[in-house]
Amino acid sequence: MRLPDRGRSRIVLIGASRYSDPALPGLPAVARTVTDLRDLLTDPGQGLVPDSHCTVLLDDGDLRTVGDRLRSAVAAAEDLLLVHYAGHGLVAGRRHGLYLALPDSRWAAPEFNSLEYDKLRDAVLDSPAAAKVVVLDCCFSGRALGDSLGGSGTAERLGQLEVAGSYVLTSAQRDQVALALPGEEHTAFSGRLIRLLREGIPGGPELLTVEDLYRRLRAVMAAEGLPTPLNRSAGTAHAVALGTNRAFTATAPPELRGPAFATSTRPELRGRAFTATARPELRGRHEHAVARGKAGDWAGAAAQLRETVEAQTRLLGAEDLDTLRGRQSHAHSLGGAGSPAEAAELLRPLLGDQLRLLGPDHEDTLRTRQFLAVNFGEAGHREEAAGMLRALLADRGRVLGPDHPHTLRTRHLLARNLALSGAEEEARTLLREVVAVRERVLGAEHPHTRRARTDLADLTEAGDGVREVR
Repeated sequence: MRLPDRGRSRIVLIGASRYSDPALPGLPAVARTVTDLRDLLTDPGQGLVPDSHCTVLLDDGDLRTVGDRLRSAVAAAEDLLLVHYAGHGLVAGRRHGLYLALPDSRWAAPEFNSLEYDKLRDAVLDSPAAAKVVVLDCCFSGRALGDSLGGSGTAERLGQLEVAGSYVLTSAQRDQVALALPGEEHTAFSGRLIRLLREGIPGGPELLTVEDLYRRLRAVMAAEGLPTPLNRSAGTAHAVALGTNRAFTATAPPELRGPAFATSTRPELRGRAFTATARPELRGRHEHAVARGKAGDWAGAAAQLRETVEAQTRLLGAEDLDTLRGRQSHAHSLGGAGSPAEAAELLRPLLGDQLRLLGPDHEDTLRTRQFLAVNFGEAGHREEAAGMLRALLADRGRVLGPDHPHTLRTRHLLARNLALSGAEEEARTLLREVVAVRERVLGAEHPHTRRARTDLADLTEAGDGVREVR
């Protein structure tokens, strides 16, 4: 495995952030995504190619210009050819072909003013490049909300995308999830790809292949309840390195960070130094605030935890395990205080940090996924919360076992959200399972068993859903 030859490789970045057709909403995050990808991939130290070998087609509505510049870059590539598109994906024609929207594309008739994927595929096929990678950050509908590539007909649709001898990576979009999330500067899929290229994968290999990135993206996006990426590989293209792993030599587990770091010869670790008395004092403040929330004073707990997290970040470091746990408790307290949307905004980036630092199966990562789902549901997104809890239930069952208290808690919460979204029959089935297992494992009079029985009775007798309880 090796990095591509900078002088013999080419990158093409295509993006459309604004559209003349009112039926196609603008995607401001696309512009930042394309710009940051260019800066990252042409970085003089760790980028793949020099700036002169990166063709950027951002908000260019002239299909002829796009085609000419694309063909020129494709023909010049000898080692690696990387083509990345971000924007709206449109489906049209008798064969339901894929069209990549440009600024002047029309939702109702994309055939005449969009980049037809078949043409892009043919151009890539004609390239002399030894390795070809195509990344599509779009959906199949005329809006930012569309069908998932993972639904029915997956094989047939991926067949449309196949490029012989190459690797195709797609962002599968569901109709419940937008291409760009509110408050995020990049598109959901490419933003997480950028983060992996910038920060690396702790515990990963020295060089990151497109397959390494794909597998990590699947784990990260599934954990966040986002559409799951899909891939198609031919030959040895999966082993193409797209960058060095920036976490390969600069990562240490947060649990191991301590006073010894103060005398380290590595400057980035010396910056993590803290006094021997800071950690126990901060842990005491954290525990007191958590107990305050459990006693019912969620607002007071949130204020205290915010101050604690600020001190943890300053004294222990932003990536210390205690700091991550403080951020988790702070966000959860905000939800308890009646601000679930604000809590969810804090939990999303925390989850990304935990996935990067702790891994997808760490107990803290799994707990944050549950808190995120709970607050997302309480903010009014019950169906999305149920989807997140389904994925979490499968992972907790795999990691902890089906009868573990945490797994049962997730099943209980899934039942609550299903009931509140109208899926009462499935909710009753899940609650019966929870009651049966808790009676066997915890006992009939355990508070958790009684709560599940009460929820089941409320749902069965009243038929109007379960009561809202955090």
